[in-house]
Amino acid sequence: MTGIVFLNMGGPDCPDAVRPFLYNLFSDRSIIRLGPAMLQRPIAWFIASRRAPKSTRAYLKIGGKSPLADITMAQAKAVEHALKKQGAKPVLCEPAMRYWRPRTPDVLAGFRKQGITRCLAVSMYPHYCDATSGSSIREFKACAVDLHMKFQAIDSFADYPGYITALAEVVTEALQYLGLGRDGHRRPLRLPGDTRLVYSAHSVPRALIDRGDPYVKQLNRTVKALEAITGIQGSLCYQSRSGPVEWLTPPTDEYLKDLADQGVKNIIVLPISFVSDHIETLYELDILYGDMMRERGVRLVRTPSLNTRPGFIKALTDLAFEGIRELEASD
Repeated sequence: MTGIVFLNMGGPDCPDAVRPFLYNLFSDRSIIRLGPAMLQRPIAWFIASRRAPKSTRAYLKIGGKSPLADITMAQAKAVEHALKKQGAKPVLCEPAMRYWRPRTPDVLAGFRKQGITRCLAVSMYPHYCDATSGSSIREFKACAVDLHMKFQAIDSFADYPGYITALAEVVTEALQYLGLGRDGHRRPLRLPGDTRLVYSAHSVPRALIDRGDPYVKQLNRTVKALEAITGIQGSLCYQSRSGPVEWLTPPTDEYLKDLADQGVKNIIVLPISFVSDHIETLYELDILYGDMMRERGVRLVRTPSLNTRPGFIKALTDLAFEGIRELEASD
């Protein structure tokens, strides 16, 4: 049997888990460097303690926890079912989180106890960044080596056809919600002058990109592939900044305010670097930015998250099937 883990960041599963989750997050120097290495953990504890009350209030507004682990579990089991229907050799698919339960070391240890000696990791970050997917994959590989498991990792799928098709579908749904759509011809659709499409990606420190990290280049590959299908041009911006470093620009909230000041009345937001609902979509985009835009007389429509939509599950299944073949071919 082959084990497949779907790697993601994770999130607190109850209000009391918010502070330890944040501590785990800020303790990782791949995410952000907080002074000298020896001070990383004490500073992370201080930041987590200060941020926890505000973050807890945000999580309470979306049900008291992050849905990320549950959604990733549902994605994993949907892929497991699809692979079995395709006649793939026995596989066991599980979520594996970097900063909260179920943690990657625990999932792989569970695989090993079941006699699984081969494992494929599928990063649920579509775009590779050393601070996110890189950190998760490094942990996965280290655990696999310690457990004497043969392994393979899919670290990104920025312009994978199935993923792009799934994104095009949610853009189409948002257009239909606004009463817009193609006119039956294949020429590119033009949005009305008071409507804009915005791609919102998770921000990362500027220093990472300056050192050659491919994150922004891969985001642009996704945008190019998506716009080739939709015919609609959008603007890329970045959300979820935290910490005293320079982040990628423009910030999503400031860009949305600028559009409102320009007289834009309808904004479609595609959370382009996220494949599952979590705090950044359900609270930051839907509640925080949604309320901000309503106060300015602007309708903000977020595209549906990919979650377990059939098109996205098919894309993940195809990716996993290809990864299994590569893993088996190296036997």
